[in-house]
Amino acid sequence: MKKWKYVVCRTYSAGVFAGELVARKGKEIELRNARRLWYWAGAASLSQLSQEGVTEPNKCKFPRIVPRVVLTECIELLPLSDVARKSISEVPVWESK
Repeated sequence: MKKWKYVVCRTYSAGVFAGELVARKGKEIELRNARRLWYWAGAASLSQLSQEGVTEPNKCKFPRIVPRVVLTECIELLPLSDVARKSISEVPVWESK
C-alpha cells in the first residue's frame, strides 16, 4: 500500500476519524493529530467527504484533535485531498453543552 499522509478511517464500532497515518497492520491503524468526525453536513458519503470536504462546517460535530489514536477495527481507509483536509480543519470544535 502506498503510504498516504492524511486519511479518513471508518471503523467497525469507534466511528470515523481523520488524521495523519502513522502505521497500519491489518485492520489496526495509528493516526497522529486525529479528529473524530462524529457528525458531518454537506457531504453525502465518506467518499465525497474525503475528496470535497464539508460544505456546512457550522452544522458538523467534530471534537478537538487528539495527538494519537490507535484504531483496531479499520474497515474503510480513504486518502484525504488537500481541499478536504483544509475543510475538516476549519470546522469549529464541537463540545456538548
